[in-house]
Amino acid sequence: MRTERVSGNGQADRHEPRVVVGAAIIAGGRVLACARAAPPEVAGRWEFPGGKVEPGESETAALVRECAEELAVRVEIGDRVGRDVRMAHGRSVLKVYAARLLHDDQPTALEHSALRWLSAAELDTVDWLPADAPIVAALRPLLAPR
Repeated sequence: MRTERVSGNGQADRHEPRVVVGAAIIAGGRVLACARAAPPEVAGRWEFPGGKVEPGESETAALVRECAEELAVRVEIGDRVGRDVRMAHGRSVLKVYAARLLHDDQPTALEHSALRWLSAAELDTVDWLPADAPIVAALRPLLAPR
């Protein structure tokens, strides 16, 4: 979906929504949830780690970078989880991918106030950010015992 803005000369400027990526890091039938530390209006609410895709960067490269920056882990990115979620009044879109930890890395909360590993039964025990909440239902089958 494109959005339009009218510039000072009356011309419509068209641009794609900014892509934000999230990682549903899955290990042992659980997914990693991260509690926001800031800004104050969302502090304590839960999300999947990730962030904005930079110009010229692929979505998967952005996720690898963001997981290293936020959690000090190396990850392998898998398939998409759930649908695109519109954010910021349509100016951004969240895309979440399944991921797995590499080399026995263990996440460290470098930018979050807390980390929790949640089973399918525990997904509803945290207060998810609105953009991340629609992904939770799509995660349940991925967390089911095999």
